[in-house]
Amino acid sequence: MSKYIIAGGNKIHGTLNIKGAKNSILPLMAASLLNESINIIHNVPLIADVYTMIDILRSIGCKVELDDHDLIIDSSILTSNEINEVYVKKMRSSIIVLGAMISRLEHVKIYEPGGCAIGKRPIDLHLKSLRRLGVKIDEGEIIDCERKDIIGKDIILETPSVGATENIILASVKAKGKTRIYNAAKEPEIEDLQNYLNKMGARVIGAGTDFIEIEGVKKLDKVEHTVIPDRIAIGTYMVASALTGGTLEVDRIIRSHIDPINNLLIKSGCDINYTQEGLILKAPQNIKSLNFVKTDIHPNFPTDMQAQLMSLMTLADGETVFYETIFENRFMHCSELNKMRAKTEVINPHVCRVEGVKKLYGSETKCPDLRGGAALILAALVGEGESIISDIHHVERGYEDIEKILKNLGADIKKA
Repeated sequence: MSKYIIAGGNKIHGTLNIKGAKNSILPLMAASLLNESINIIHNVPLIADVYTMIDILRSIGCKVELDDHDLIIDSSILTSNEINEVYVKKMRSSIIVLGAMISRLEHVKIYEPGGCAIGKRPIDLHLKSLRRLGVKIDEGEIIDCERKDIIGKDIILETPSVGATENIILASVKAKGKTRIYNAAKEPEIEDLQNYLNKMGARVIGAGTDFIEIEGVKKLDKVEHTVIPDRIAIGTYMVASALTGGTLEVDRIIRSHIDPINNLLIKSGCDINYTQEGLILKAPQNIKSLNFVKTDIHPNFPTDMQAQLMSLMTLADGETVFYETIFENRFMHCSELNKMRAKTEVINPHVCRVEGVKKLYGSETKCPDLRGGAALILAALVGEGESIISDIHHVERGYEDIEKILKNLGADIKKA
């Protein structure tokens, strides 16, 4: 198994160019099934989850070409209605193909999805919503879905689930009548999905708010689209620079997407100035504790940045309490940070207290999940001595060439 070897102490400093968002590209790839035509997607991140989704699309008959960061998907012919268990177990995001497939085909089979072990993340909202649209579903190890017509309905989500919102949109784009989603998730990646579908000829409005309306259409056309920047990857590298005393220029951002992260970085002492298309971050001389950090749905602070921000707070000038509201098992990185002599204490599955220390020390740690693994890399960048981080396949699911990017920004890091 591969690992990262990091010698701490170097500043993360320079210009950052980040490709498209992991949480956006996967729903876009699923949406490519709907138009039965050519899909051209630019700014594609070269990450493990994208390669898994390519395997899924090819396994059901799509023709897929990846050239550098440009993806061409021809979905004109499908040869299978079943998603192979091997691919589905690799990542939970695979469930997003269900809405598009049941829109396209009358009978679909998919296994229960896998992915990071950060919480239960049940798909009951997905299935309940599809049933509301007229899909008959038998649940088990295999989720067996059948339908005649998909009929637009009003759907009220019990919680604003990103995945369920996306699956409802995908399933109802070609439904008969209008589908209205109340209490919809508002994440930027849903806006990107709406824009992608509307370029095909879909009629979706309201993404970015808690009410989305989809008017079904009969036919969709070929599409060309550029994926939005990855706000989580950008935030991760910004924390790396803040931790190590560097200055980081990010060449392209969407400010409303990154502001929930930047607001807390500014409170921690970072100096952030916006440029015409990006921003420049200057690290604080002394990292200020944030007292209380609560993860929540967009436009609040994202759960996908909680672990990375915790690494920053391990060197802050006081105590910070993290309140995780999205997942019940997202503090697995805490015990690993403590191996580096951080002071974190998990009070319960949703609350962790962090007391800042003067210095972190290199150690051998294991990535527990995608974002927790990123947090360990950040801590190692500033730790005294050498750190060896294993199980890095988790990190490679969501970050393209993280070791190369960090090395280009000044880190002493290698993959072995």
